[in-house]
Amino acid sequence: MTIRGLAVMLLSMAMAADAGAAVTKAAFGKMPDGTAVDLYTLKSDALEVKVMTYGARIVAINTADKNGKVGDVVLGYDKFSDYLADKKTYFGAIVGRYGNRIAHGQFKLDGKTYDVPKNDNGINSLHGGTVGFDQHVWTGKEVQGGVEMTLVSKDGDQGYPGTLTAHVRYTVHGSTLRIDYSESTDKDTVVNLTNHTYFNLGGVGSGTILDEEIMINADRFTPTDKGLIPTGELAPVAGTPMDFRHATAIGKRIHDDYQPLKLAGGYDHNWVLNGADGQLKLAAKVHDLKSGRVMTVQTTEPGVQFYTGNFLDGTFKSPSGWPYAKNTALCLETQHFPDSPNHPSFPSTELKPAQTRHSTTTFTFATQK
Repeated sequence: MTIRGLAVMLLSMAMAADAGAAVTKAAFGKMPDGTAVDLYTLKSDALEVKVMTYGARIVAINTADKNGKVGDVVLGYDKFSDYLADKKTYFGAIVGRYGNRIAHGQFKLDGKTYDVPKNDNGINSLHGGTVGFDQHVWTGKEVQGGVEMTLVSKDGDQGYPGTLTAHVRYTVHGSTLRIDYSESTDKDTVVNLTNHTYFNLGGVGSGTILDEEIMINADRFTPTDKGLIPTGELAPVAGTPMDFRHATAIGKRIHDDYQPLKLAGGYDHNWVLNGADGQLKLAAKVHDLKSGRVMTVQTTEPGVQFYTGNFLDGTFKSPSGWPYAKNTALCLETQHFPDSPNHPSFPSTELKPAQTRHSTTTFTFATQK
């Protein structure tokens, strides 16, 4: 058995010992064409997670602070119409077929050049194109302790080859939210799915995340050009503001005179996680000192995109009217590296018909006084 197989088996055994969350389903809205959108609520004694079929999105995560007060720790809306109106943030969504960026909206596969939408400033492709997986209604099915979302992306969808079938399973076990991804195709293609939830462990409306402390289990990161496309270098974090190997306040060095930070307007980079690709390993840990909430992220993916909400500008607001402004949330998008199809040295995102790709990411919540 492989190391990854053993790690996932042990995790599965531990999860199986837990009875799992209670699952309920309710109507949440309708698409302009009348397609129904459902909302699933997964509830354990420690955690409540709401997931809807539009974009297979996480709508809310409710968990207690150090004083036992329960609050929502992710950005989102309570009305479906607000999700339809927001085409910029990707709140809570599964993004694909290729999460993150592809340079110049172009890549080669099996000697053929493919063009995909340049929806990032008209230069690069971002999160799968103009109509990515975040804008589709997935098919939801209740499973033990959670819900499985399924989407079939047809050959040629947004320019990508092959009919891709994607399954994303959300389950809650005690204080842990687990996301299992599975993809298969009928033709050679590339795929890089991730979840784009925005977290504020202080709770929505508590201010920025700059005082929250983060640890990222990575010795290297992938520097980018001004379009946030990796240069191909795997640069050491040592001696730079990108070094989060020890817990550090997010805002401590975010304004340093350092070119990668200046290009991105803050943190918006891929960290190369320590540990083998495919092995379940620690990716990051975030601690909000005021609320005492702690979130630990583990993944089998080789990288994680740490993003500090640099493009949030207050245009969109919470249900209580709190502006979603710059640095009011962070994302930890476990993933393969951005623009991998154009960097042969990066872990491959190619998927062939004989293969089924699996990956797992977990978010575990706790408190620390």
